[in-house]
Amino acid sequence: MPRPLTLVTVAGAALFARLALRRRIRVSPLWPMPALAEPVSGRPRSRALRLRVAARAIVAEGVVQLRLEGGRLPGWEPGAHVDLVLPSGRVRQYSLCGDPADSAAYTVAVRLVAEGRGGRGGSREVHELLREGSEVEVRGPRNRFPLVAAPSYVFVAGGIGITPLLPMLRALPEDARWRLVLAGRTRASMPFLAEVERLGGDQVTVVEGRPDLDALLTDLPEGAAVYCCGPEGLMAAVAERVPHVRLERFAPGSLRDGTAFEVELRRSGRVLTVPADSTALAAVRAALPDTAYSCEQGFCGTCRQRVLAGEVDHRDELLGDAERADSMLLCVSRARSRRLVLDM
Repeated sequence: MPRPLTLVTVAGAALFARLALRRRIRVSPLWPMPALAEPVSGRPRSRALRLRVAARAIVAEGVVQLRLEGGRLPGWEPGAHVDLVLPSGRVRQYSLCGDPADSAAYTVAVRLVAEGRGGRGGSREVHELLREGSEVEVRGPRNRFPLVAAPSYVFVAGGIGITPLLPMLRALPEDARWRLVLAGRTRASMPFLAEVERLGGDQVTVVEGRPDLDALLTDLPEGAAVYCCGPEGLMAAVAERVPHVRLERFAPGSLRDGTAFEVELRRSGRVLTVPADSTALAAVRAALPDTAYSCEQGFCGTCRQRVLAGEVDHRDELLGDAERADSMLLCVSRARSRRLVLDM
């Protein structure tokens, strides 16, 4: 039976003054904040790094941890992630779960997910092909899941979803008021469980199986920052109960506000229909199978195409304002107009 969730607020200003000084991380001074930062026009692209797998370890059932080294690396803050360009060319996003003060390495942890159970092949490549001594291209880091200033915190993690939250827990001062709900199939399947329990003691509720969110997420203190990362079902359930929750997801979510529209491929002379429950990428690839794509999440930019006419409903995390004026990412973005005309 999960323990009741109790939180005590503290003075946010004093807490984060100490956090910034002691941990050397930058936190937003504003509350509430949007879950996703708006892309900035003209922002520089993160340069690609060629890193080596310096260490590899199994940290839970089906979870491998990689330490990636390659000289002095760009800094990062809790909540950040990197893109790994895998041997097949696939691009996958993984949260950094190491120490931001360690400028010599990035650490990621990846659960093996069967392709038939929601996986798309990336995790199998990491587990089977990335060994000690392997080289891998890394892009980033980027952070759309930052730790914000708040009087108290609730963290909800499902299995491997603990990875972006772990650096946040480490960064909080000892007197910070927070609570973590960590759920998974079994304790053996939960990565970093021993460290999390050391960090939090009775502030951590570990649940084997489905957590009772109605009991755990009721009567939250005003202004509490709620973070969640894990399976889509868990995040959707938390979002139903806590509208201001901050979510981190690296898998395609369900289509929101989907309406059908047309895509005209100007150079090939075709007009395609994009159903309300599908994507422009799927429609285009059905007609032009060689169309390049990778992440299917609006991060990597592989499926970017030039837009000649029509109004785009941009839903990506990559393009800046200037780029959005004449481009779109087919994997996630949709149309506000009846038809989009693409230079394809």
